[in-house]
Amino acid sequence: MHHNYRWMVVLLIIAALQLSACQQSSTHHAEHPAEVKHIDGSELSLVILTEKAAQRIDLKTDQVGEAKVKRSAAKRKVVPYSSLIYDPNGQTWVYTSPEPLTFVRHKVEVDYIEGDVAVLNDGPPTGTVVASVGVAELYGTEFGVGH
Repeated sequence: MHHNYRWMVVLLIIAALQLSACQQSSTHHAEHPAEVKHIDGSELSLVILTEKAAQRIDLKTDQVGEAKVKRSAAKRKVVPYSSLIYDPNGQTWVYTSPEPLTFVRHKVEVDYIEGDVAVLNDGPPTGTVVASVGVAELYGTEFGVGH
């Protein structure tokens, strides 16, 4: 038992040193690649990228569209399949862009996938700008994955 306690202390010290090094190295950068701001009254955050960060992840956007699809006579709301991100609970999201370089997750309900298009039962309004490349990086930034 005592031996396990020592290992736990050693692991905690290593974790603290790594965190300290991470904080020190980030203070030397003149500009952070992204800023995450919690949206009051929600579980969501704004992810705000610098132009350089957007170029680095090859960020691309598209729009929520309406299209005729094989399974429906009426036009349906669609997004690029690459816009979708699934959280650990199985919820499906897209990152909308209310202004350039600023993104916020928006829950969607996918009916089905047809080629490279996701046909939605529910989602943001038609014309809403959504990220279509760099989505996983936005999700990782929002939740601090990799830092």
